[in-house]
Amino acid sequence: MQFPGSHILSIQQFERADVERIFAVADAMAPYAQREKVTRVLDGAILGSMFFEPSTRTRVSFGSAFNLLGGEVRETTGFENSAIAKGESLYDTARVLSGYSDVIAMRHPAEGSVAEFAAASRVPVINGGDGSNEHPSQALLDLYTIRSEIATRGRGLEQLRIAMVGDLRYGRTVHSLCKLLRLFQGVQVVLVSPEALRMPGEIVEDLRATGHEVLESDQLEASIAHVDIVYSTRIQEERFSSQEEADLYRGRFRLNQNIYTHHCEPNTVIMHPLPRDSRENARELDDDLNDNPNLAIFRQTDNGMLVRMALFALILDVVDQVDRHARAVSWYTGGRF
Repeated sequence: MQFPGSHILSIQQFERADVERIFAVADAMAPYAQREKVTRVLDGAILGSMFFEPSTRTRVSFGSAFNLLGGEVRETTGFENSAIAKGESLYDTARVLSGYSDVIAMRHPAEGSVAEFAAASRVPVINGGDGSNEHPSQALLDLYTIRSEIATRGRGLEQLRIAMVGDLRYGRTVHSLCKLLRLFQGVQVVLVSPEALRMPGEIVEDLRATGHEVLESDQLEASIAHVDIVYSTRIQEERFSSQEEADLYRGRFRLNQNIYTHHCEPNTVIMHPLPRDSRENARELDDDLNDNPNLAIFRQTDNGMLVRMALFALILDVVDQVDRHARAVSWYTGGRF
């Protein structure tokens, strides 16, 4: 794809070469994300951050990534703080706010809403999650993390073995990740969920049609025994009709250190898109995993900065200018990393 000026709405926009390009640029962003250098390449540029669903990591990560490239951020959070609460359409909102911004990152609870907004926008739009549909930047940072983690074990993305666990019906992160894995060869995907929360059939069939082995199960221990990655997800309670319905599934697939020790291969990487649900009746990833060196959930969040910086640099066509606008860091950064 041609990145400059493009919307990022779906993983299905990307070919493998596009993903490799994003990852190469993300690698080059490490000195800036790790505060070894500062760049002002986007000095004067404005990110419109529009999050109509609760978000911590994604919203702050997009904003911080833009700041690290020298840009400024203007935020709208929640329907109640926007003119949409007064009946304004997505079309009108897009026409107005794209006049205030150079690029927009948007999250919205309705499937297809970000694409509808982008169709009216005068600047590029990045999908930060549209309902249970997709979350393309999360899938990219997840795959970037997987690549980094298994490289230390002498493995590549071809022949990857991954178990996805939990709410696969409503989990947009795993929807996008499955679509991204189609670009690689010989991937084995084990989908572990209750019957009612299985991965949508079209995603499963699409994986199989592209030559990947897909197994579906409701048994956690047997499903995580021979994989490189265990990717856990929380119950997406905001997608259920009631709290009581969500509670039927909460805590069904808990991974703790004891289960990990007895059922996983020694170097199995543990991932989660966060937030993990730490309430007593949930704990899909138990706190006793915090000292496990294979717990990669916080390395995922760090990698999110690199990937989102790369997307901004590519979309705004400044990749070749980043280093020209660099200088040394002037504040104390010891102990951060």
